[in-house]
Amino acid sequence: MRPEDDYTHPVGPETHFNESMYVHFHDPTAGLGGFARMANRPNEGRGEVTLCLYLPDGSLAFRYARPEVTSNERFDSAGMTFEVRVPMQHLAVSYAGPIALVADPSRMDDPKAALTAAPTVESALRLDVRAQAPEYAHTFDTDEGSFAPNHYEQFVTAHGVLTLDGRETELHGFGLRDHSWGPRLWQTPWFYRWIHGCGDGFGFMGAYFGSPGGGAVSGGVVWDGQASHEVDAVEITTERDGRDEQTRIGAVLRSGGREWTVRGQARSTVPLRNRRVGEDGVLGVTRIAESLMSWTTEDGRRLLGMAEYLDQMRDGRPVGLEV
Repeated sequence: MRPEDDYTHPVGPETHFNESMYVHFHDPTAGLGGFARMANRPNEGRGEVTLCLYLPDGSLAFRYARPEVTSNERFDSAGMTFEVRVPMQHLAVSYAGPIALVADPSRMDDPKAALTAAPTVESALRLDVRAQAPEYAHTFDTDEGSFAPNHYEQFVTAHGVLTLDGRETELHGFGLRDHSWGPRLWQTPWFYRWIHGCGDGFGFMGAYFGSPGGGAVSGGVVWDGQASHEVDAVEITTERDGRDEQTRIGAVLRSGGREWTVRGQARSTVPLRNRRVGEDGVLGVTRIAESLMSWTTEDGRRLLGMAEYLDQMRDGRPVGLEV
């Protein structure tokens, strides 16, 4: 990746061209974490804006919008802005606008009902995001097709202020940022597991993409505070509850002759979904279960991060229950 790749790119010819930025952040002292994501889909005439905040009392503050977007010149819509201050080094993220307060995050499996019933308050978020490690570029194209072919991630520090219904909370912590562009349909992967955690001087990211035939593509990166190690294999085991949502995760990340083992506990899970009618006229339903995670490494280091489990749904159940 080049420094100029931190900005937006020319729009491709694909109907479902997508350019998106994502920042996960967490403050262990405040007990608050979450992510902000926005995407431009100019060939579809729309964007996507998501702000998902896991609050200390176990509830959720959530905002989703599909604003009109017809160009890819900047990330600025529906009250959210991503601004590159120094390429690959410094990013400013802000949001100002309404947000819904959902007492029980599990109700987001029916988002319309959950958000209609939830009270809405005014909110504002300002984050100063700075690189803690070099960016790591990768792609996970599979036999099912291309999914965000241009893609990099980076471990970061995040400092700022959240104002929620007039109450301010200072944020000082760590996280991970993600930037991708190219064709994207959430229905392209059969299933994937994307896990990451970051703290002071250490971070990991692992991804596992499964296919209907049983094959898989995996990879990721471990940053040990001094160097980044490209991961060539990821092994993931998952414990689930009665809703088929991840509760505990074990992962082994391997790079050459080295390996790192992490074990995670889901602190809160939000079952998001995407629906799209395919070219065959069939409605595809994709579940994207987003868990705020507490991770522990073999040497006892404690990290916070996320686990994103994407599955196509068949007969009401996710297809990737073996991982």
